[in-house]
Amino acid sequence: MALTLYGAILSPFVRKIRIQLGEQNIAHAHVPVPPMQQPDWYYAISPLGRIPAIQDGEVALADSAVIAQYLHETYPGSTLYGHNSVEAARVRWLEKYADYELAAYATFTVFSQRFLEPLKGGHTDEEAVQAALHDQLPPLFDYLERELGEQRYFLGETFSMADIAVVCQLINLAHVGALIDEQRWPGLASLLSRATGRSTISGLLPAEHQLVAKYTARRQAPA
Repeated sequence: MALTLYGAILSPFVRKIRIQLGEQNIAHAHVPVPPMQQPDWYYAISPLGRIPAIQDGEVALADSAVIAQYLHETYPGSTLYGHNSVEAARVRWLEKYADYELAAYATFTVFSQRFLEPLKGGHTDEEAVQAALHDQLPPLFDYLERELGEQRYFLGETFSMADIAVVCQLINLAHVGALIDEQRWPGLASLLSRATGRSTISGLLPAEHQLVAKYTARRQAPA
């Protein structure tokens, strides 16, 4: 039985695993599970109800970093965690940085406030959004820009999970009109453009854009 991935396509953590599955050419099925309307059966796979989760035979896992490491070790041949232990440690650090530091403001503040809150019938806290965009995210971008330097990717010529994790957060910002400043962070802007040109990412984005447009139009339609 093919591996099954559960989760909503606009989640950067689900996107991260979808990209990895594509990069490693792992056959899989994808079952949409929204982050706020999980069915009861889902908790047997993801005890905290979080997305993404996977079922791979008898193996059930939740948390994108745990899943990513499992896929890397179970389906060999990938360089998504580099070529040696030093590179692997660097990738894991930057993946963690993206998943916890960057996500706190990119996804759980800006994207959540501009997209998810109105979707739930609430109102956007634009003050929180502006604080994230002008005060909280810039120092995080500054650090990533320094780490990237003049390289194509965080591991030089090797595309890795570090690039995937960072780009997934930048995509969520772009979905709600918060584009990265190309003048201030040219390396990150180039990374985003370069990464989204890969077929494993570009193939996912049309459905995401359509979904964002669909719900945006629904919110803006007259009552």
